[in-house]
Amino acid sequence: MKYIDEFRQHDVAKHLAQVIAQTVEPERHYRLMEFCGGHTHAIFRYGVQDLMPSNVEFIHGPGCPVCVLPTGRIDNAIQLVEQHDVILCTYADLMRVPGGGRQSLLKAKAAGGDIRMVYSTQDALKIARDNPDRQVVFFAIGFETTTPPTAVAIKQAQTEGLINFSVFCNHVLTPSAMQAILDAPEPVAIDAFLGPSHVSSVIGSKPYEIFSGNYAKPIVIAGFEPLDVMQSSLMLIRQLNDGRHEVENEYSRAVTHDGNVKAQALMAEVFELRPQFEWRGLGLIPNSALKLQAAYAEFDSEQRFEMPAIKANDVKGCECPAILRGAKKPQDCKLLGTVCTPENPMGSCMVSSEGACAAYWSYGRLRQG
Repeated sequence: MKYIDEFRQHDVAKHLAQVIAQTVEPERHYRLMEFCGGHTHAIFRYGVQDLMPSNVEFIHGPGCPVCVLPTGRIDNAIQLVEQHDVILCTYADLMRVPGGGRQSLLKAKAAGGDIRMVYSTQDALKIARDNPDRQVVFFAIGFETTTPPTAVAIKQAQTEGLINFSVFCNHVLTPSAMQAILDAPEPVAIDAFLGPSHVSSVIGSKPYEIFSGNYAKPIVIAGFEPLDVMQSSLMLIRQLNDGRHEVENEYSRAVTHDGNVKAQALMAEVFELRPQFEWRGLGLIPNSALKLQAAYAEFDSEQRFEMPAIKANDVKGCECPAILRGAKKPQDCKLLGTVCTPENPMGSCMVSSEGACAAYWSYGRLRQG
């Protein structure tokens, strides 16, 4: 990719829209779930939905790591600061996510907690080096994309003997979430998936083959640019018309069949599966998240500190859980754009830069599908 403009050309988008309009079967309704929040934002930022025929519907999925983090884990992090006087390092998106009682890391920071926003795991390691007399906890979240850097930081801490550094691990796995959506007692009607971009650059296209095979769901791994989304949608529509259910890779400039094998090996060395993990909107999902291997247990915040599981409810009336599993859309939430705004978020979907509600707010879609 030489220039990003290559994937935003108006004339090409117009042509693709015409091809899609000619390809869809008028009597059929196409329900395409874009798993990743980055795709949701691309769809509304560039008006992709407006270029689609009326019988092509995008269903927003749970592919936003900040959004799917359960409220209780936010409360755990706040307790670490308040009860153990740690320096908590976290990414900016997490700061305003409401915990129980609408408490947040930002409010805890305002109350005197030592909570610091970082851009990378390396920033957190530097803080640990600079503060040898303080316990430093990195609040690790994300899908497979952000897991390798956490693994690198843990190995560095072990090599350097940074015994004041630990990780509060909340890394989750994409295939497990897809399976939970398809296996739900009351599953959402989904015909096909736009597979995530960055995640797939790490895990490859191979892990999705079980869904195309066992569930007969076409999957196209899509890039984040508008032309990527449109081309991938066309590929899914063609599969559905043909009665095919395959894994196709539109994002071939970054994704291969086997993915980043070196990154996968690193993750396998440092992490192991949790028996189960709670997802906001999806509930407890077995083997859907990671924890540190025994060899790195000394850097596991959950073993270093007392961190009991906390069950906290979402704000009453917030539809974020239903939005994350594709059962509702942001405009179905009565709080959206009224009491729930980016400055006063009621749920994580309004906070995160990949959240569906944030996309509707940012691009003027508050009461539109």
